Order: sequence, then structure tokens, then C-alpha cells
Amino acid sequence: MNQINRYMKGSGRAESPLFAPTFSATKKTAVMFSVAAFGLLLLSGCASTPQPPSQALQAAEMAITTAEQARVADYASLELGEARQKLAAARAAVVAEDMVLAQRLAEQARVDADLATARAGVAKAKKVNDEMKESTDTIKQEMQRNPGVQP
Repeated sequence: MNQINRYMKGSGRAESPLFAPTFSATKKTAVMFSVAAFGLLLLSGCASTPQPPSQALQAAEMAITTAEQARVADYASLELGEARQKLAAARAAVVAEDMVLAQRLAEQARVDADLATARAGVAKAKKVNDEMKESTDTIKQEMQRNPGVQP
């Protein structure tokens, strides 16, 4: 019991070499200052406003322009209209400084314009295919009416 009392002080903490503090007060302050500075650095990085999604906006604008030049509106006006609306909404989100929403809307606008282009391509191909079938049917009818000259 005397050995235990020898390592105990009035504060109730053990003062044995096992429990001796390893850092001085100055080192503790330096470590705490470093941790606080690192925390502020992290917070300042999170608090900064993200940059506008200019690449996504440009890609959406290009996709819409390409679709318009390909006369997609004749075949897929709904999808092209949605792409235009989403691009306008993305620009409004940039003005409102909601860059995450702006990025998402710009990407959706590009995808909608690409979808419009693809659907228009399918519609054009179907139209050409239907015309070819009609021409083939016409040729077959002509061949049946006039079997040709037999030698």
C-alpha cells in the first residue's frame, strides 16, 4: 500500500514514470495550433465556391448546335426542346451560383441533344428504308405485269 501511495498525489493521478507526460506545454500548444490551422485549411477549401461548369455548358451548346444543323427538330423536336430548356436552366443555376446543379443540368442537356440526334437518325433511316421498300415493290409489280421478252 505504501508503494501505491508513493506514486499518488492529492489530485488522484498517478505520478509514476509510466504516467509521466511526454510533451511539454509548448509542444502541446504547437500541436494544437497545427491541428487548428489544418482544420481551417480544410474548411476554407470546402467553403470556396466551385467554378462554373464551363466545359459541360460548352459541350451541351455544341450538341444542341449540331442537332439543329442536322435538322433534328423535324424528327425529334421534343428531345431537342428539352435539351434547350435544361441548358437554359443550367445557365440560370450558374447565375444562382449552384454549380453542382448547373453541372448536372448541362450534362443532361447534352445527353438530351445527343438523344435527339440519334432519334432523328433512326427516323431518317426508317424513312429511307420505307422508300426503298416501296421502290422495290413497284419494280416487282412492273416485272409481274410485263414479264419481258422471251427468246
